[in-house]
Amino acid sequence: MKKTPLIWGTLILVLFLFPVAINLIPSGQTAKAPKLMKETSYMVYAANILEEDINILEEDIVVKNPGTALLYFTHSTEAYKPVTQEKNGVIAVSHQTENITKFGEKLKTQLIANGIETDALFINVPHTGAYRSIRPYVKEQLNKKNYDLIIDLHRDDPKKDRTTIVHNEENYAKIGFVIGMEHPNFESNRAKALLLKKEMELLVPGITRDLIMKHGPGVDGKYNQDLDPSLLVIELGGIENTEDELNRSVAVIAKAAATVIENSARAEY
Repeated sequence: MKKTPLIWGTLILVLFLFPVAINLIPSGQTAKAPKLMKETSYMVYAANILEEDINILEEDIVVKNPGTALLYFTHSTEAYKPVTQEKNGVIAVSHQTENITKFGEKLKTQLIANGIETDALFINVPHTGAYRSIRPYVKEQLNKKNYDLIIDLHRDDPKKDRTTIVHNEENYAKIGFVIGMEHPNFESNRAKALLLKKEMELLVPGITRDLIMKHGPGVDGKYNQDLDPSLLVIELGGIENTEDELNRSVAVIAKAAATVIENSARAEY
């Protein structure tokens, strides 16, 4: 009879401790769900890219096969008329602050948000002979590190009707790829451009222009693409594209780049 209270006491203690023990057991994959949710809910086509929002996403992204990218700007002062007018009240195609580098910063943020480790060179060189002047800086960086994708980001000159596409009732700045043909391995650069172009077209049909193949008198002919087969000269819109149009296209470039790098990584295994 004396054992009965002891038995009942032990049973009550077990029942009390059981829920506590359950909460202490690791929950496996469940803890990662919020990160995956944030990654998959990231708005690729957001017109206004808020840097503080992207910074939060960078911390939460789950990266399986991170790639690497390098951005630089041979013609760093190239600008867009609607952007300079909105920011400074001055309509200009060349500007010391409101220029292509601002959209390069946004592209860097978007690439990182898509899981690509990204470096950027912000170097100002004279417009005349710019490709020759920037070459040693790019070459030095490429000697330090290997990259899956290298983008020399530019703004093109055509009017808005040639540099804008409407998709799902929203405007995008069209993207051009310049390929210098005056070096032996230009077909490798061309192949890389076609891969990125294809992925961008899957996201927004019509967003890219035909490849701009350059050679002969009056052009550079190489555009430093002989330094690496993954070096692409990309034209982001034209002088009349708006900030919203450019932002949407920046996001598409980053998303397509992530797919190209991921597919290349898979092909190597």
